[in-house]
Amino acid sequence: MSDSNFAERSEEQVSGAKVIAQALKTQDVEYVFGIVGIPVTEIAIAAQQLGIKYIGMRNEQAVDICAEELGNNVKPAVTLLGDINAVTKQLLEELDKTPWQYPPESKWWKTLREKMKSNEAASKELASKKSLPMNYYTVFYHVQEQLPRDCFVVSEGANTMDIGRTVLQNYLPRHRLDAGTFGTMGVGLGFAIAAAMVAKDRSPGQRVICVEGDSAFGFSGMEVETICRYNLPIILLVVNNNGIYQGFDTDTWKEMLKFQDAASVVPPMCLLPNSHYEQVMTAFGGKGYFVQTPEELQKSLRQSLADTAKPSLINIMIEPQATRKTQDFHWLTRSNM
Repeated sequence: MSDSNFAERSEEQVSGAKVIAQALKTQDVEYVFGIVGIPVTEIAIAAQQLGIKYIGMRNEQAVDICAEELGNNVKPAVTLLGDINAVTKQLLEELDKTPWQYPPESKWWKTLREKMKSNEAASKELASKKSLPMNYYTVFYHVQEQLPRDCFVVSEGANTMDIGRTVLQNYLPRHRLDAGTFGTMGVGLGFAIAAAMVAKDRSPGQRVICVEGDSAFGFSGMEVETICRYNLPIILLVVNNNGIYQGFDTDTWKEMLKFQDAASVVPPMCLLPNSHYEQVMTAFGGKGYFVQTPEELQKSLRQSLADTAKPSLINIMIEPQATRKTQDFHWLTRSNM
């Protein structure tokens, strides 16, 4: 091959990163989220050159679709395995052909409505408690009072997510994101960032409320830097009970350490008491609040919603031994391992 022919072919060559970026552009992709490194860096640069927005993350997650997981909790009457978009489309097409809804006066609906009423009564009773530190229900009751109707609600944690699902309401479709059936930890802040990017571009003024347990926050807490780097409209609420499910207060912690070092005596579910997670937010330029009473919670949330210039993190201290109401079904808490 002559030198001139080689030069012509070299000029025509396109990098793999540009090919991927062009493919994404062709598919109308508007946002790309990734962990910086080879080859992500090259793809990100190529995508940005084509007008695609790139959001560099700090924490990487994986997703699997596995047929073996069908019926992992309760044996279903029917299982569907396939691409969610394709399956949903097929279901809607069939329902259009044969309209159907579950009879509203059936025994199942009657039982469900009765259970809803009893759950609501139990939650209200727990939310009305005035003792300090607060419990989960008291916290969520005061949060719910101020939530904007059009906000995205992101929830992650154990008790935090489960109780939050029953108390924190959302009124619009596709406005609730959480860790799902398996309670996968580390996804909450990523969900919040993705929702906030869409909200910032398409609905300026719309907020993302990301509710995290203190343990859940630890899985991807450094994404706070990502939130501040892009100045996203996110309010983080860390419901802090000093542990995973349960923890200890400061006095109990100090008493334990009188006997042996922490590695020998501290239960594995316990975290350092009264950790100031709000300082992670202030370290990167956002607003941070440490609250211990309903009044402090109400005030800090009001200020955070009013401040549209910066993201916020409210660190909410609750009773370390606070629990959820008793569960009726053993499969909600049992392990399949």
